[in-house]
Amino acid sequence: MADAYDSQFTATTIGAMMRRAVWSRCAARFAAGSKVLEMNCGTGEDALWLARRGVQVLATDVSPAMLRVAQDKLAALPGSPPARFQRLAWEELETLGEGSFDGMLSNFGGLNCVADLREPARLLAAKLRPGAVAILCIMGPVVPWEWAWFLARGDRTSAFRRLRRDGTPWSGITIRYPSIAKTRQAFAPEFRLLRASAIGALLPPPYTEKLTGRYPRVIAALDRVERRFETLWPLPMLADHYLVEFERA
Repeated sequence: MADAYDSQFTATTIGAMMRRAVWSRCAARFAAGSKVLEMNCGTGEDALWLARRGVQVLATDVSPAMLRVAQDKLAALPGSPPARFQRLAWEELETLGEGSFDGMLSNFGGLNCVADLREPARLLAAKLRPGAVAILCIMGPVVPWEWAWFLARGDRTSAFRRLRRDGTPWSGITIRYPSIAKTRQAFAPEFRLLRASAIGALLPPPYTEKLTGRYPRVIAALDRVERRFETLWPLPMLADHYLVEFERA
């Protein structure tokens, strides 16, 4: 997906709105000079944005192709932003120094590729100092927008794929869709939930943009309303992604 990821998501109107919503929370949690670990960094958009704000970022991914795109972006920037890219899987977190990070980010579904959230939570806890914040953007199980979109096209399987007990096979891996409650349970007792918000509850999913993109004023209005009420129940529970912010105990 590396070569097409930015054109299919990053550069889309809805994708950009969703990413800006995550960035606003990163800005609130990660101060300039802090050291942040990013898992599943993809093509490096978040890492480079953080670096331009003075955050020291170790950005990691399991995909050499994604990292190559990210490295090319870094090389094209003037100066030397404090970002470094490295190939690293969740199970390899033990190779990093203990308590060496002031914060952590996992954006847009990296944790949906993990079978058991308890193990990465335990590994991550050892790498974050007490009081550090982990920001996790995870695809949720209940998305009315997705139901409506696929049912309108007669595709019941895709409409309810997130509700499958054993996950959904995709591209050689299994994608799982844990609820906010299950994620919170998996990250306790090492982490305390500070905040949960919606990323794509009122906004339609990015894959609808060929149709919904014809109505930019409507999309912009939905984005404004969602940002204003993003923590209001039940929006985080009904979103394409939910954003949870955990504090390391």
